[in-house]
Amino acid sequence: MTNKLFALDIGTRSVVGIILEQQGDQYHVADILVKEHKERAMVDGQIHNVIYVAELIQEIKKELEQKHGPLKKVSVAAAGRALKTEQASVTVEIKNRPIFTEEDISRLELQAVQQAQQQLLQQKEDSKNNHYYCVGYSVLYFRLDGEEIGSLVDQQGDEASVEVIATFLPRVVVESLLAALKRADLEMEALTLEPIAAINVLIPPSMRRLNVALVDIGAGTSDIAITDKSTIVAYGMVPTAGDEITEALSDHYLLDFPVAEIAKRQMHSNDEILIQDILGFDQYFPREEVIQSIYPAIQNLAKSIGEEILRLNNSVPPKAVMLVGGGSLTPNLTDELGKILELPANRVAVRGIDAIQNLTRAEGIAATPELVTPIGIAIAAQKAPIHYMSITVNDQIVRLFELKEMTVGDAFLAANIRAKQLYGKPGHGISLTVNGQSIFVPGEHGQPAQILLNGKAATTKTQIINGDKIELVPGINGADATVSVRDIIDDAAVKTITIQDTTYKMEPHVYVNGNPIKLDTPLKDRDVIEFKTIETIVDALNFTNNLSKYEQFNAYSIHLDGKPMYFPEFSSQLFINGKPGKLQYPIQNGDLITFAQGSLPTAEAIANQLNYVLEDKIVVTFQNEQVELIKTAHDFFVNGRITEGKSTVPNGATIKIVEKDSGKWIYQDVFRFSSWQLPVAFKGSFTILRNGQPTTFDADIFGGDQLEIQLTEYPIAQP
Repeated sequence: MTNKLFALDIGTRSVVGIILEQQGDQYHVADILVKEHKERAMVDGQIHNVIYVAELIQEIKKELEQKHGPLKKVSVAAAGRALKTEQASVTVEIKNRPIFTEEDISRLELQAVQQAQQQLLQQKEDSKNNHYYCVGYSVLYFRLDGEEIGSLVDQQGDEASVEVIATFLPRVVVESLLAALKRADLEMEALTLEPIAAINVLIPPSMRRLNVALVDIGAGTSDIAITDKSTIVAYGMVPTAGDEITEALSDHYLLDFPVAEIAKRQMHSNDEILIQDILGFDQYFPREEVIQSIYPAIQNLAKSIGEEILRLNNSVPPKAVMLVGGGSLTPNLTDELGKILELPANRVAVRGIDAIQNLTRAEGIAATPELVTPIGIAIAAQKAPIHYMSITVNDQIVRLFELKEMTVGDAFLAANIRAKQLYGKPGHGISLTVNGQSIFVPGEHGQPAQILLNGKAATTKTQIINGDKIELVPGINGADATVSVRDIIDDAAVKTITIQDTTYKMEPHVYVNGNPIKLDTPLKDRDVIEFKTIETIVDALNFTNNLSKYEQFNAYSIHLDGKPMYFPEFSSQLFINGKPGKLQYPIQNGDLITFAQGSLPTAEAIANQLNYVLEDKIVVTFQNEQVELIKTAHDFFVNGRITEGKSTVPNGATIKIVEKDSGKWIYQDVFRFSSWQLPVAFKGSFTILRNGQPTTFDADIFGGDQLEIQLTEYPIAQP
């Protein structure tokens, strides 16, 4: 028996009506009708003028009814661009509490989703929307004590956090869809989401274990959905799509927008593009030339889509990307998107309806990517329609928008039960001041509340069905906090290290309210703790009275003008576990610290430390050759003898630095360093040039100057 399906894809620029004939698992596209909006009735996927949209739907309905008979029910989709995505994180103290279980993690995730929902409601542009349906979320990461971790199950520590990316659908989107259909004398048979529709027909469940991104590029926006681990993990949208390419053509060739749209579509099939500008001039342009003129817009579209895919996919490129929608036909888009995502060319592809399994189509219906989503809506809405369900939460009736298999956690979100209500109250904490900083040690976490589903124990992950009854039994409050000095200063503060063959055990000195105290002493509220731990090499040298030995160990010095000068950089070298170190390097238990004499410095190195220049050098170009001019700026005396810059200076030497020549360089100095000479038997005149300008031999010159002597021979007299 053949089942006739009627579906509508209500987009920003147009509405697509489709008649699909179903026979078992086989589908046949019997008819497709596309009509563009006459007015700006849709903005970013949301119906802004119900009457205009309803009139266009009615036109499509009547035209299709002439061929296929009465149409009473229709499947539609909520636009993926209407989905709102929000990231949120929650951090909880978990010290002195039971080991983390799956249920603990589920409740922590629920708290993060509620935080995302709260952030969404606080945004100015969404202040009028008082309700959102959470259509899914995925965990971006878990962290334990600040470090990212794969799972919190059976983990213990001081602090746990989770960050989620949650997706919400405004209720007004659904309500406006229902209103437009009612005006067009249609009943909503089934509802789906556009990204889900496209994915359901192109990426079957068996393929969703792969990390794949599907992008539906329409006129005003590009919708993104990502699969991984056998599910759809994220949705997204960028407000950049096919219209940006049209606008680029319009701007470059001075075209009216509809004319630019026609020119854009020619690029898919024509080698030459006919363009009529606003002045009425017709001209043919080669396809490649047109593409190059709008290439920045193509790159910008690829960049916008690629960056959003990476954001949704935790900054990791997916294994492959599928493009659908009219905007996917943008020339070279797959190449540019592949560059952004660092994917090979065969991993980014445009998919048409010929990629849909078990699908045939009537003659004259092209297998274009624009039709993937409309067909997907008809099939997906039939296979996985969205329904409403009613349940009771603590005697409160709650209606849920069923976009997936619903859980107790979804019911709590809809009933506005805060995640904090799922636990008993924590015990009283203790406020402490540690080394001048205030810290708070929380009491024990309360025992979790008990969840009953139809009278039986359940968790936030337990699935629910229409008519279920949920009860939330309050949990047990936690015990007050207890803490000792050792809890504040862990055992890692006690270190055993070796310095020059001597082993030392170093414990921090601790004072509570000014009095020395043992590490196991319990602390009270408002106690003031002061302690100093051994963290760096200089701490260890001070603690063990070895710093003075290190400073005196073959310290390098010279005498300049009768005064001693010390140079730590040329003195003894410090090693930690056999590798060069510095006084501020951190130390760990078991480290070995040793000293060794450093290498002797050169005269030039010491002069540099004292901000003296021994040689004045410049490089100029003379007669098209580079010439380096060098003169001694200062004489460097070591123990009464002039020393070259590369010679080493012994420890304790007497140094004297004498200024020798501080004069400027002049043009005639170049002859001392150049082999150039006037040609033999030259008769004529010459012009002295510096940087192309006439000058004299006693003029100042500087590094980088272009010097030249132009020769002009006198003409030879004729006999």
